[in-house]
Amino acid sequence: MKATRILVALTSAVLCLATVQAEENSTPQQVFDGMRESFKADKAKGVHAKYQWELSGPNGGDWWIEVNDGTFKMGKGKIDSPSVTFITSDNDWVAMSNGKLKGTWAFMTGRLKVHGSQSIARKLDEIFP
Repeated sequence: MKATRILVALTSAVLCLATVQAEENSTPQQVFDGMRESFKADKAKGVHAKYQWELSGPNGGDWWIEVNDGTFKMGKGKIDSPSVTFITSDNDWVAMSNGKLKGTWAFMTGRLKVHGSQSIARKLDEIFP
């Protein structure tokens, strides 16, 4: 039960990316482009993390972000040895980013899977508010 609460809190924190301000009919690529604009270098100082997204659906695909001590790189495809992997559909990722789908609900209903370090996953919301 405690692990479930931690994952729910983690998922909520990570998916507060609604502030990305993606448009309602946006694509995952537009969500990631918006994340570029919201990067907070001061919050990424001392952080070394690799984030991976595996999105299914017609606009799906793989995206990654590597945070390295106040800087970041972002791209499409796979990254070696991710610290955290988020698995969901393209539509659900966009809906979570738009605030139309709560990350907690997506996680609890199996529409979102989170693999890897919980502490690093929680940090994502601070780095990309």
